[in-house]
Amino acid sequence: MGNIQVMKENIRVHELAKEFGLSSSEFIIILKEEGIDVSSHLSVIEPDDAELVRSHMQDRAGGAKVAAPSGDDVADPASSGSTDEDAPASAVVDKPVAKGSKKGAKAIRDVRKAGSKELHLKPPIVVKELAADLDLKPNQLIHDLLKMNVFAAINQTLDTAVAAKICKKYGYTLVAEKREKQAGSQGVRDEIAPEEVVYDNEEVSKRPPVVAFLGHVDHGKTSLLDRIRNTNHTASEAGGITQHIGASSIEWKKETITFIDTPGHEAFTAMRARGAMTTDIVVLVVAADDGVMPQTVEAINHAKAAEVPIIVAMNKIDLEGTDPLRVQTQLQENNITPEDWGGDVAIVPVSAKTGAGMDDLLERILLEAELLELKANPKLPVKAIVLESQLEQGLGATVNVLVKNGTIKVGEMVICGRHYGKVKVLIDHLGKRIKSAGPSHAAKVVGLSGVSECGALLVGCKDEKQAKKLTAERETEAREKQLQPRRHVNLEDLFRQIEEESRKELKVIVKTDVQGTGEAVSDILKKLESPKIRLEIIHNGVGSISENDVLLASASDAVIVGFHVRVNPGVNAVAKKEGVDIRLYSIIYELAEQIKDAMVGMLEPELREEPLGKAEIIQIFTMSKGGKICGCSVSKGIVRASAKARVYRGDELIYNGVIQSLRRFQDDVKEVRQGFECGIRLDHFNDFETGDIIDVYEYREMAATL
Repeated sequence: MGNIQVMKENIRVHELAKEFGLSSSEFIIILKEEGIDVSSHLSVIEPDDAELVRSHMQDRAGGAKVAAPSGDDVADPASSGSTDEDAPASAVVDKPVAKGSKKGAKAIRDVRKAGSKELHLKPPIVVKELAADLDLKPNQLIHDLLKMNVFAAINQTLDTAVAAKICKKYGYTLVAEKREKQAGSQGVRDEIAPEEVVYDNEEVSKRPPVVAFLGHVDHGKTSLLDRIRNTNHTASEAGGITQHIGASSIEWKKETITFIDTPGHEAFTAMRARGAMTTDIVVLVVAADDGVMPQTVEAINHAKAAEVPIIVAMNKIDLEGTDPLRVQTQLQENNITPEDWGGDVAIVPVSAKTGAGMDDLLERILLEAELLELKANPKLPVKAIVLESQLEQGLGATVNVLVKNGTIKVGEMVICGRHYGKVKVLIDHLGKRIKSAGPSHAAKVVGLSGVSECGALLVGCKDEKQAKKLTAERETEAREKQLQPRRHVNLEDLFRQIEEESRKELKVIVKTDVQGTGEAVSDILKKLESPKIRLEIIHNGVGSISENDVLLASASDAVIVGFHVRVNPGVNAVAKKEGVDIRLYSIIYELAEQIKDAMVGMLEPELREEPLGKAEIIQIFTMSKGGKICGCSVSKGIVRASAKARVYRGDELIYNGVIQSLRRFQDDVKEVRQGFECGIRLDHFNDFETGDIIDVYEYREMAATL
């Protein structure tokens, strides 16, 4: 086969076209078909591209040859019945494989092996990485792609179908699966993620029910739990409102019940919804004196969305003036039909203050649990829901979890989203260290590499190697999503952007003690945004306010809002130097009110038009120095010097400007009232006629509102 000398310098299109006996125009068409963008016969092609084009043109002309390697380590192609199509690229090249070439021989031996090997790859498949997996040089793989009419650079991604054909050529079957492992496969990169594993024996033994208390703020949810658990948490909460999601278990009549204490303030809607979705039974707390309130309806919707049974605890029955019938009627109006009225929802009268009805409530919870036939398998690897996550001094990242199935043990490896770690410590709801926690039990887990998202799944992992690999993959996926190209803007977007840029903006950095509270604070702040001012949360973190927070706020012109956190030593001095405002809060509605006031304060006062009076032109006077004055009769209100004025002729507006001067007889005056005559001179307007009406008004500043 005649060899084409590879040029080591750039070559123009018309020069390369001559090598193949083509005109420049014909050659340009071929180049564009193959994805090489050239504009004319004088366009320059780089050496590497020129070499690829030569190889491709040779293949188009049928110039590719099959070399006949010799040597003891190279099998005869005829002995295996293989064709040129199945032969490795090392056997189909522009020049023969050197005798004794180890890589060429290895490639041929591999394809001669009986049976097909599986190569599990996770898209996107990059040329360079595929070459490494097939033990090829990248340019060799690129050469193979050219033969398939695919032009690809070394870092370009390949379509899965194309990659499969390449793999087949080298004796592999491409399995482009996410994390599925097949028996007997070789080269497997990923397994099924622990979160996705399903066991046949997941429900073999009885487990305790998980109960959430939902309802309107101040209706007594935490007080009822305090009575049940013989604790007193309400007094320790600022403003008497629960700020976090917590979980605890009790023993009653030799049965275990786990309670999730969900916050009651409306700002915690997202947290309350998550609480409902992790539970088996919802206890809807309704105060007998208040009845059904907006957050009661909200709680009903969350429970129904979670498709869990509801028990109504009618609290405060010890108070005078209560009306249980009114409460039942209101519940009926919200699709909660009491058992007494033919429905399936139990209404249990209780009093957190006196303890009345507590046994009845617990008895009903166990009855509902028995009907649900709740089961789990404590011998399986743990699967738990993250109820709360935080950074704690001396402990690092901790998560409060509710075990859904399996058992979590001290010393085992766990993975939670993009974080992993060995369980160093387990702490129960009483603050005691425990060795394990089984289904439907809650525990604080110490040992993860970072703060996980609330609602994430924490699962057991077989070893640290698997955990590191999975979390690294998830980090890469997260970065790839962030780096994905943004959609190009269109004209409509530009108009909207111009409108948006005219809005004022308040940037906020939020720091809270736990992530769930951070979500709640973000939710309430986002509700404050209005068409007049944009509120942007540029960072939402967990932990004390640090110097880095202040520096970020300074660079972004933002304020720092801290909720249930402290300011690290020395940070206030840095904030003062940088001119950064730090606000600390312990009650959610105080935070909302002050941020709203701050937003209103950023707005300019609104100018509101206020009518003053009307005057009719009855005579026109021409001044000796030029200009005209209209003699008018004030028919309504007052006419004021320097006020705004509109001149109407019939229904047509012919002037909108300012009263330049106002006279009564020969004197300049400040204002003229209804029933009097005056002379009015308008600023830069003389084309009025008798009978025209002058409408006088002014603008008054009003306090801005969102």
